[in-house]
Amino acid sequence: MAIITLNNNSLSSVTSLPAGVGGKVLQVVQGFNATNTETTSTTYSDNISVNITPSSTSSKIFILVTTPIRKVNSNASDTGAGLRILKDGSNLVEYAFYMAWHSNASQYNQETNSFNYLDSPSTTSQITYKSQFKTMSSPGQISVNHDGSYSTLTLMEIAGWL
Repeated sequence: MAIITLNNNSLSSVTSLPAGVGGKVLQVVQGFNATNTETTSTTYSDNISVNITPSSTSSKIFILVTTPIRKVNSNASDTGAGLRILKDGSNLVEYAFYMAWHSNASQYNQETNSFNYLDSPSTTSQITYKSQFKTMSSPGQISVNHDGSYSTLTLMEIAGWL
């Protein structure tokens, strides 16, 4: 039987990766939401919240968000949807006007919006990431997670370069 070693150490004695090793996925956590929500609010509403605890201060967190959204009312021109990610309650990145339907778009036009972001949290404490949505203009009305669809928020801890 072969003995597996890393830098001349048995695997049981390895406590960290060798210098220069990075980019490996260390952990993956995911949340999803299948609750259909319609809104005319221009204030952000919560969609999904997920916690992750990085194993190293050099780790990166790769964030993947997928949100199915549709325009509900056809009489509101230039309805758009705003999406954003919060990190521990503070705005991390915002995709306002990420998608929009113009006045010639019919009722129930829909799109699935996916975006990603690479965060460098520099901590080993638990972090809460949250996805949110809103309509960009009143009287616009949007719906998320409609007709059996669902949103996901996926977090991947990526080993940093030492």
